Amino acid sequence: MTLIAALEPDARPRERLVARGAEQLTDGELLALVLGAGTRGASALDVAAAVLRGSGGVGGLLRATSSELAAFAGIGPVRATQVLAALELGRRAVAGRPERGQRVAGASEVWTYFRSRLAPLSVEEFWALGLDVRHRVQSEHCLARGSLTGVEIHPRDVFRPLIRQATAAVIFCHNHPSGDPAPSRADIELTARLRAVGDLCGIPVLDHVVVGWEGFASLAERNWR
Repeated sequence: MTLIAALEPDARPRERLVARGAEQLTDGELLALVLGAGTRGASALDVAAAVLRGSGGVGGLLRATSSELAAFAGIGPVRATQVLAALELGRRAVAGRPERGQRVAGASEVWTYFRSRLAPLSVEEFWALGLDVRHRVQSEHCLARGSLTGVEIHPRDVFRPLIRQATAAVIFCHNHPSGDPAPSRADIELTARLRAVGDLCGIPVLDHVVVGWEGFASLAERNWR
């Protein structure tokens, strides 16, 4: 067991954060500070290390549910909510939600918007970013949630809210839980159907961006292939 009180002052996470900044701390030290204290027979550092090992690191924490975190020894329901709250704050700091009236410059900006929200998910989500005539953000919709391997999309369900809100153009976005943003054949075929329906509705599809943790794929930049 690593007793924090037994460490030299300049080796304790809290003191090191104050003196050197949060970026100098390890993942385990940061998580230990969020937890605040350990449990009988295990310090906060020990508990944090066990949680990180059991969840697969910080990336795994982002995908963990409250019940999954609470199951770790020394966590429980209260500390699980503390961890999830801290992760959500970090997620929001990395990528703020697109604000109404903000112009979307391209696929990389869409990825910045949606990366922290979609990349950690263990299931696919399909989103639409509705734009006005100047390609400024008008609305955003989560249109479908699926499984580890896919999500079922019906064009009528996709365009119904867009038509209702008089959307001028749309960018679609979804994640691949595998982390690989390379578009599948199903992604390409779905995009072709959505573009055709969009042309009929007068709502052009500007892009379909596939989100991964380390990168993205723009079907428009790939000439829709």
